[in-house]
Amino acid sequence: MEKKAILIGDSKKFMVKAVVKGLEAEGYEVIGINPETSLIKATSGRSPLYVMYLEEPVPADIMEALRELIDTEHIKLFLIGNINEFNAAFEIIPEAKITRKFERPLNVKMLASAMNELVEHSLLDPDSDKKKILVVDDDGVMLRTIKEWLSIKYEVYIANSGMNAITFLATNQVDLILLDYMMPVVSGPQVFAMLRNDPMTKNIPVMFLTAKSDKTSVLKVAALKPEKYLLKSMPPPELVHNIDEFFEGRR
Repeated sequence: MEKKAILIGDSKKFMVKAVVKGLEAEGYEVIGINPETSLIKATSGRSPLYVMYLEEPVPADIMEALRELIDTEHIKLFLIGNINEFNAAFEIIPEAKITRKFERPLNVKMLASAMNELVEHSLLDPDSDKKKILVVDDDGVMLRTIKEWLSIKYEVYIANSGMNAITFLATNQVDLILLDYMMPVVSGPQVFAMLRNDPMTKNIPVMFLTAKSDKTSVLKVAALKPEKYLLKSMPPPELVHNIDEFFEGRR
């Protein structure tokens, strides 16, 4: 897979130039464009890798153009910014649809490494048969960690609440849901019940993620009859093995 990326940002800014140079040093051909809707639309088909250097105020028209490319051309979008800029972007593009976000100051090598995972494992092909997994957890660190573990083999989306997951599933299809058992406002079991009562989601397999391993807690989870329950404390290879085993058993 060709190492080519489209970087959206003010080309006059020192930090944007630094990102371009950093990615080029990592072997990428970088197509730099200013944040203009017409320029973004003109990049259609040139590369599935997009990097957006956010600045306040985050332009709504730019984010809407990128969301359209995500939905129609399945581009992979990386964001560089701060928490306020990320939150503004997520008002237009759900966080679940963002491939990765990186806070400033940016470590370009980490960005390149994340992009390399997609290139090296051929996850940029929109016709790829990679299984799609939605991970639902109110713990942001856990979300990002599990996404990193699974992204090498699977297309992974994330949602930080039960209601965000329901909203995401209204317009997106996935092959498996990893659902945190204990979440505030709307708990895992409540989300599970909502999924099973909706004709569009009732057949999506669900595995519960739980931090509790005592017998009483495990029995409560098992009583809901999910596909499996996975302990958050299990080592990464074991969690990935459980997911692999599940999909292999459904072939």
